[in-house]
Amino acid sequence: MPPLDPERTPAAPTAAEPVPAAAGTEPTAAGTEPTAVAPEQNLGESGPSPAASVEQHPGAVSSAAAVSAGRPARAMAGRVLTGLALVVLLAFLVAPERISQLTPAALLRVPVDGLVGIALVLVLPERARRIVVPVVGLLLGVLAVLKVVSLGFSQFLDRPFNPAQDGSFLSAAVVYLRESAGAGLADAAVVLAVALAVGLILLLSLSFRRVSRLALAHRTAAARTVALLTVVWAVCALAGAQLVPGLPVAAHDAYDRVEQVRAGARDRDAFLDEIATDAYAEVPGAQLLTGLRGKDVVVAFVESYGRIALDDPELSATVDPVLAAGAERLRAAGYAARSGWLTSPTAGGGSWLAQSTLLSGLWIDSAPRYQAFLYSHRLTLSSAFGLADWHTVSVMPATTQPWPEGRVYGYDTTYIRPDLNYQGPVYSFGTMPDQYTLSVFQRDQRGAGHPPVMAAIALISSHSPWEPVPPHVGWDEVGDGSGYPAAAGSGDPAEIVTQRDRGRVRAAYRSAIAYSLQTLVSYVEHYGDDDLVLVFLGDHQPSPAVTGSDANRDVPITIVARDRAVLDRIGSWGWQDGLRPGPDAPVWRMDTFRDRFLTAFGPGQATLPNSPN
Repeated sequence: MPPLDPERTPAAPTAAEPVPAAAGTEPTAAGTEPTAVAPEQNLGESGPSPAASVEQHPGAVSSAAAVSAGRPARAMAGRVLTGLALVVLLAFLVAPERISQLTPAALLRVPVDGLVGIALVLVLPERARRIVVPVVGLLLGVLAVLKVVSLGFSQFLDRPFNPAQDGSFLSAAVVYLRESAGAGLADAAVVLAVALAVGLILLLSLSFRRVSRLALAHRTAAARTVALLTVVWAVCALAGAQLVPGLPVAAHDAYDRVEQVRAGARDRDAFLDEIATDAYAEVPGAQLLTGLRGKDVVVAFVESYGRIALDDPELSATVDPVLAAGAERLRAAGYAARSGWLTSPTAGGGSWLAQSTLLSGLWIDSAPRYQAFLYSHRLTLSSAFGLADWHTVSVMPATTQPWPEGRVYGYDTTYIRPDLNYQGPVYSFGTMPDQYTLSVFQRDQRGAGHPPVMAAIALISSHSPWEPVPPHVGWDEVGDGSGYPAAAGSGDPAEIVTQRDRGRVRAAYRSAIAYSLQTLVSYVEHYGDDDLVLVFLGDHQPSPAVTGSDANRDVPITIVARDRAVLDRIGSWGWQDGLRPGPDAPVWRMDTFRDRFLTAFGPGQATLPNSPN
């Protein structure tokens, strides 16, 4: 072939000949665009020599190799992230709401919420899908947050969280931390909780988005999987299948949340009817509580004094001797006592629910019911005493803010923490000893020549975290509390709140209950007379840290009096002698106590239609 003349203009190519590549491009197939190449490359007739390319541009090969190696790495990372997203999504969709149900078997469930979400992704057009995917992800994130809160609720209150009813417990938890561990830890806990909630919502939203992409990329397989799992879910739902007691295999958390709201609305209507039905609403004060005329009646709520304190051998080993010795001491002082059981509407916390239930004769187990009661004109046990010419008093040592609810209960005088003017070291729930609380009540309300008084007193030395336990001092040494010595541990409440040693928790609990019971017995010994009637009871069982999960809600109740006529009035109740109810003592719901008490100490059933038997 003759050499080309660089000065000569080449002839135009024919149609059958390929168009030669322009400088800086690679030859391409006919009808396609040329591909750009580096202008430095010297393209001979047979193309560039590989050796020459490597020698001239060694970085080109290493860069290409890096790109080729990076693609599988990125693909693998994507598959791992998608797998993690699927695991996160399934874990939160099938997880139970109670700590006691959190077992491997609990994860073998079919979540209809996830099936519906993926089905929508598969069937909706792209424009609608762009809206549905983030909305469903957000809803799943909110459900995950509620589930985590429920797990925490079950740990402390032995029941799941109900967002329609339990908002007040969240604020109470902040107060608990503030009182027990200080404002700094409480504020930090709130910030951390909000951050975790936001993070969890984002995590679930992103996980659902990634799983949705996977479903769309494998649309046929995803549709078949959703259809198969839907059939499995339906079969399990119809059969009521459960691998963990109380936890259906066919999970439907979103429906449960909606049903909670609907059930709350129905419950409110029914509760309003209960409030309006009251056999004692129109009874004149002169006919109320005639069997207690001239008596001082003290109703003492012992915080967390639950049936577990008497039924559990490890706990009763400390509590039983206190009750036995107390009964002997009171008997020697001329007193007698009878005891039974009440079923509280709450457990682990919510003392206000128990107190309002006992005093109102209504079953108040939620914040909406409590609010409805506060806006009613229900006759309470305390307002009945007021109508019958008793001076009524409430002593609330854990309450730090003004408490207008006292007027609803019918109290003439209400003491909250600032009113008690305690000057000593703090114990347990960041407050004063029960002995000090009773001492102030005695000094202010039961002095010489006082009118008959009815008092509802909250004793909170047995409030969690149950340590340190206050010491006993002589009643004449109580004063303003400044004489109390600081107990071991009182300077380190945060550690007590955050520790997780169940053995230590239970030991502290039984010591705190023993202290409160000893204090009551000592009060009766020191200040009791023929006209004192003491009713003391637990408000609720302690938290599952003490009881374990799924404990009953029974609490002991005892009436102590020197006047035998008082105890004769309750002879038909079947309560047992002494300060300790036995296992065969009657068990009543706490809301039945008001009517039974008013009937026993009133003019009799003949004048009260619809009163309880």
